[in-house]
Amino acid sequence: MQKKYFLLLFLLATFFPLKAQLQLSLDAEVSIITAGPGKELYEAFGHSAIRINDPVLNLDIIYNYGIFDFNQPNFYTNFAKGNMIYSLASYEFKYFLASYKKDKRWVKQQVLNLTQEEKQTYFIFLENNALPKNTNYQYDPYFNNCATKLRDITKSILKNKVVFNDDHLEKKQSFRQLTNNEIHWNSWGTFGLNLIAGIKLDEKATSEEYMYLPDYVYRSFKNGLLFIKNQPKKLVKREDVLLNFEEKQPIVTNFSPFLIFNLLALWGIFITYKDVKNKKRTKYLDFILLFTTGILGCILCFLWFFSSHATAPNNFNCLWAFAPNLIVAFLILKTKQPHWLTYYYQLLVFLLLSIPILWFMEVQAFTITTIPIVILLFARYLFLSKK
Repeated sequence: MQKKYFLLLFLLATFFPLKAQLQLSLDAEVSIITAGPGKELYEAFGHSAIRINDPVLNLDIIYNYGIFDFNQPNFYTNFAKGNMIYSLASYEFKYFLASYKKDKRWVKQQVLNLTQEEKQTYFIFLENNALPKNTNYQYDPYFNNCATKLRDITKSILKNKVVFNDDHLEKKQSFRQLTNNEIHWNSWGTFGLNLIAGIKLDEKATSEEYMYLPDYVYRSFKNGLLFIKNQPKKLVKREDVLLNFEEKQPIVTNFSPFLIFNLLALWGIFITYKDVKNKKRTKYLDFILLFTTGILGCILCFLWFFSSHATAPNNFNCLWAFAPNLIVAFLILKTKQPHWLTYYYQLLVFLLLSIPILWFMEVQAFTITTIPIVILLFARYLFLSKK
């Protein structure tokens, strides 16, 4: 959820001779830092980090769990397999703030209501995590990211003293609903995220699981309580607006998926109408549809069976992005068609009819932008099943 151009930050980062034995002063503060969304897809959810500021020691460090490098070996292969390695970087807070000021993204600070011992424990924990041997971790966008780290660290340090009050939450939302609330429904990013995610994303999230999103980390800490001798007090002592920019709104391009897919559907249905009228079959349209959906189906099957992405298995987008279509696409180019293709097209029609049933029964939600694709495929397969 953080920008990926971090080579500069690593170069600017100061090597602090500050280890666990350094004692923070009474003026030290531990803060949850929340940044607003950016214009890129990977910035659309905002960002979370932890700051430790001690003016007496002239110490002001950000602990940022959102670091990764596009240029690391086999990055895209590892991404496809779900083997995403993120890192914790600790560096001077002024560089963190400057990067968000440059991008004109708001930044808020929540100073935690901690004892001196608790502040020191945070510092020791974070410094130990920032050691080269501990800095890397296995990233998961929903269950182990820059936002969930702050929740888990706080629970680990404060234990049963901390309670994240969930009265402010709209409960019983799924991971998919929460994700789609953060990005525009008619964007390629939304289409892609919903395409590769299976029924795991349709599970209802608990109030603490909401905190994979920085917005909900901010809200949960804001409404959080600390219980000292059974007496509640606010988890956040003070809130500061460090950068007061307007929140960036999602940008939808002119060539949005819903527009493109509607145009393709109209084109394909028009050709199908002409084929019915002229009693012929347009092979190139069938090849394009079968080849494209077959390729997509192979990708989804690979993610389902061979990646460690928690949300990839049991993905019913495979009902329209059907992997065997890739083979059939080349069979239909032959002059003599196999007799069993009629039954194959009937199977495809049946699979498409099951999509609205699964959607209605809330087994899996499908993005609205897939509706024109499914309608086109249904019309074409129905026509082919009767040829």
